[in-house]
Amino acid sequence: QLQLVESGGGLVQPGGSLRLSCAASGFTLDYYAIGWFRQAPGKEREGVSCIRTSGSSTNYADSVKGRFTISRDNAKNTVYLQMNSLKPEDTAIYYCAAFRRYCSGRARDYDYWGQGTQVTVSS
Repeated sequence: QLQLVESGGGLVQPGGSLRLSCAASGFTLDYYAIGWFRQAPGKEREGVSCIRTSGSSTNYADSVKGRFTISRDNAKNTVYLQMNSLKPEDTAIYYCAAFRRYCSGRARDYDYWGQGTQVTVSS
């Protein structure tokens, strides 16, 4: 069974940090670009960050540049999203997704999705 599983979400105060993980089972992530998306209540799903297969190329939404860092460990079949200086507007369900081509900002391009992990930034 091909599956992505996110973990690492939770409640954090503004200015705090979290590290999200996206682990794959049933397939290897080596050949997939991995994107992180998020969806806040009442809003559309938006792309946050993406990393290409080799990890040599990454991109970020303007709203998270300088605060979030995406990385991958193909040996562990896992992709990470380090989130620092978190703000209340970062509150959302975060999803990882796999696309066997390139980094795309369009959610519909992605082949596999995780179930999501809740991130809440609040004092």
